[in-house]
Amino acid sequence: MNITSTALSRSAGVAAILAGLAFTGVQIGHPPLDVTSVGTVEWTVRNSAKAAFAALAMAGITGMYLRQVRQMGVLGLVGFLLLGSGYLLILGTSLIAGYVLPSLAETDQAYVDAVLTAAAGGMPSSDIGTLHPVLLVEGFAYLAGGLLFGIALFRARVLARWPAVLLAVGAVLTVALPLLSDNAYRLLAYPHAVALVALGYSLWSSHRSFDAAGPARPQDAGRQPVDAR
Repeated sequence: MNITSTALSRSAGVAAILAGLAFTGVQIGHPPLDVTSVGTVEWTVRNSAKAAFAALAMAGITGMYLRQVRQMGVLGLVGFLLLGSGYLLILGTSLIAGYVLPSLAETDQAYVDAVLTAAAGGMPSSDIGTLHPVLLVEGFAYLAGGLLFGIALFRARVLARWPAVLLAVGAVLTVALPLLSDNAYRLLAYPHAVALVALGYSLWSSHRSFDAAGPARPQDAGRQPVDAR
């Protein structure tokens, strides 16, 4: 099997598309963030899907960044590192939510309730240890990273520009998360999800013209076009 940069880049595009679809699926019909939801099979499945979203999104934005690393400059690097860190933290907290919190739902409901409050952007009523600053850093990295990476993608002019704007706007909208109800703030995830799908497709399709033309042959280098007049 011949692994090429084009194949890796296209694979990253597919990963971004799958990430956006997984993130959308997590939000549809999501149960309320309360102790009664924790411990159900649905809760574990949704958080597993969220962890998969984070892993796929990391692969997707890595491909996007490497596809246009020169055009994105320092702003793109900072945005990539921040957003990648945000996805990495989402991966970890999703696994904790899906596989650790259920074991505490019956024995320490107050702690679980405080964690859920912090995850929704509120102030927990009791101490949840280092998980609270982790959630704060996660939120900041997701917001700042999405904003800067979206701006850098827009300025690079390599991939489609409208989903880059959507990625940046969707990141900024998350500041309203603590002010909205559980059902309402689920809507804030959709711009990010749509942006990932669109950017992933743009990354995947950006190589089609190269593949159609085929690689340049050494003997064609410097050859002048024939004037058929």
